[in-house]
Amino acid sequence: MDLGLNRRIFLKRTFLGCLSMGATIRFLSSVTQAGEHFGKKAMFFKKVDGNLIQCELCFRRCTIGEGRRGFCRVRENRKGELHSLVYARPAGLQIDPIELEPMYHMVPGHKNLCVYTASCNFRCKHCQNWSISQSAPEEINPMKYTPKEIVEESLRQGCKSISHSINEPTVFFEMMIEVAQLAKQKGLLTLCHTNGGIARAPLIELLKFLDGVTVDLKSFNPKFYKEISEAKLDPVLDTLRTIRESGKHLEIVNLIIPTLNDDMADIRKMCRWIVSYLGSETPIHFTRFFPQYKLTSLPPTPIKTLEEAMEVGKSEGLKFVYVGNVVGHSANHTYCPKCGKKIIERSHFILLKNQVRNGACPFCAEKISGVWSSSI
Repeated sequence: MDLGLNRRIFLKRTFLGCLSMGATIRFLSSVTQAGEHFGKKAMFFKKVDGNLIQCELCFRRCTIGEGRRGFCRVRENRKGELHSLVYARPAGLQIDPIELEPMYHMVPGHKNLCVYTASCNFRCKHCQNWSISQSAPEEINPMKYTPKEIVEESLRQGCKSISHSINEPTVFFEMMIEVAQLAKQKGLLTLCHTNGGIARAPLIELLKFLDGVTVDLKSFNPKFYKEISEAKLDPVLDTLRTIRESGKHLEIVNLIIPTLNDDMADIRKMCRWIVSYLGSETPIHFTRFFPQYKLTSLPPTPIKTLEEAMEVGKSEGLKFVYVGNVVGHSANHTYCPKCGKKIIERSHFILLKNQVRNGACPFCAEKISGVWSSSI
């Protein structure tokens, strides 16, 4: 694939511990040097006292003094105004199948351009992309790509969608929302993969321009969120409810980590909550953990544990339950919840056959939740 002048191809992407083929586009001639003065005025903040400001983008609501940054490391107080340090400076652009997000119910098999930057507003000890998500802007070599150029690149590469993922897209909100706005004008599908820690007001604004959202529901135990991710569960549940209220397509990922969040009683509570508040047609991916970052002492998730979680989800009424990050597993396919026949066949993240027709099962005409067409 010809990616153009001053770009190179990276053929490996870490996704929940599994390597897959893809292409990362980088401007090699546009490296931001440490200390370079850059940034764009941020959205969603207010002055508290003098030049002291409060960020209102995520659940942390950081109070930030002059010259200081929030917990995310990428939003800085400059003379009483908050500035984003990663606007138009993605750490990478990457082309992958849409299934890699994972997003299984959105025009299966098409090419998706993924956008990501430095840093995150969580501190997950198991992060698979920690070299990006746990870095400040000065610690990586970013590209220089405006939102308009990102959309143009997506169209040039023959992608049907743009996602915001790998690190937490909330921290590059200003770039994400502009990309999504421009992408919709060009007929592209838009989505993001988030930890769910975004505040309600910016989420509502963003949802105006998204077709779908993948949310990591890391556990249904507040203690896990506090000790493993330095975060909170309740804001994530609020985010999930807000997405459902918007009517936009929603999929959930639950990465199961041995000894930390593999209690089936908690998983059952989570599944019951999903059915009650989000609906039984919400796809959920029970995904295999591989040792990474600060949790290298733990073993990979036993496949039996994932299968047990899948059965719990089904017993609680969830209609689309997947086992993720296990190559060749039968629960990577999509089955009609009414007649039980296989309607989408996959090999890991590669689409083999899609038999959904006009958003319905071709065998019994049962409606299948998701986004099944795009305008390009």
